[in-house]
Amino acid sequence: MLDESWELAPAVAIRPEPFGALAYNFDNRRLTFLKRPELVAVMQALSASPTVREALTDQGIPATQWPVYVQALEALASSELITRTREPAHA
Repeated sequence: MLDESWELAPAVAIRPEPFGALAYNFDNRRLTFLKRPELVAVMQALSASPTVREALTDQGIPATQWPVYVQALEALASSELITRTREPAHA
């Protein structure tokens, strides 16, 4: 996932909250509580970044924490809150 391009799904709206944010998918009517403001920032940065790795780097997430963020992003993908935009980039 780190070398793939992802973005917020078109039918998803994010509402900032003191604890992080609420994400709502209007297509499947799923409401998700995002409890980390840093994860919200990464989600919002995905569309402007060529890869997840660059979105994490741009948001100042230490590489030691990337596995936790990848796991969270994979869960968000399963919930159809984020979607892949292009084929994976190869180094």
